[in-house]
Amino acid sequence: QVQLVESGGGSVQAGGSLRLSCAASAYTYSGYCMGWFRQAPGKEREGVAAIDSDGSTSYADSVKGRFTISKDNAKNTLYLQMNSLKPEDTAMYYCAAACGWYGGSWSANYWGQGTQVTVSS
Repeated sequence: QVQLVESGGGSVQAGGSLRLSCAASAYTYSGYCMGWFRQAPGKEREGVAAIDSDGSTSYADSVKGRFTISKDNAKNTLYLQMNSLKPEDTAMYYCAAACGWYGGSWSANYWGQGTQVTVSS
């Protein structure tokens, strides 16, 4: 059964840091691209970062140098370390599994329930 449970969201001032966690079932975690997406009010969902089964990572240009995606295979847990946060990072953040190109868009097959990140100026 696919299970993704995010935690770690919250409110922070600009320049601050947060770490998001995503606990995944072993079935979901193994062999899949895992990623983080976000959606701000009135905007389309966008991919933030992804990590493939071989450990290779990719980032949206808007977060490069500030966010780091990682995973702990022993714990089946995905992380997103977010530093130097900006008000424009405010969004609902979603953990996702089986990320890839679906119909020309970067998306995923499995989704968590989301965790809110709010950055104040």
